[in-house]
Amino acid sequence: MAKILVVDDDPDFVAITSLVLEQEGHDVICAANGDDALQMVAEEAPDLIILDVIMSTPLDGLSVSQKLMDHPEYRDIPIVMVTSIANTDYAELFPSDEYVHVDTFMTKPVASDRLVKEVNRLLRR
Repeated sequence: MAKILVVDDDPDFVAITSLVLEQEGHDVICAANGDDALQMVAEEAPDLIILDVIMSTPLDGLSVSQKLMDHPEYRDIPIVMVTSIANTDYAELFPSDEYVHVDTFMTKPVASDRLVKEVNRLLRR
């Protein structure tokens, strides 16, 4: 199946998401912050990225998505942004008036079946 990069600083989210995706037959690689994610993209060439917003910094995930968009080799990798930023003090920092380079937004907690459905939809395009 596909190689999927899960980027989140919450080890429980990473573990559960990895298990769900592996049960679907996907290969899963993980990173805990934006810098590690960019390194993994360069080394592993994932087919899809599941990306949190708040990690090392409040908008770490947005920075990653923008850097990937700016890089011609990586801009076509689908990104599922999974976040709970709306429930934090950082919600007002999230840009609502500009384009954010992600293919889909999902709010935590995410039901496993919804995540799998969205991942499979993006991988088919």
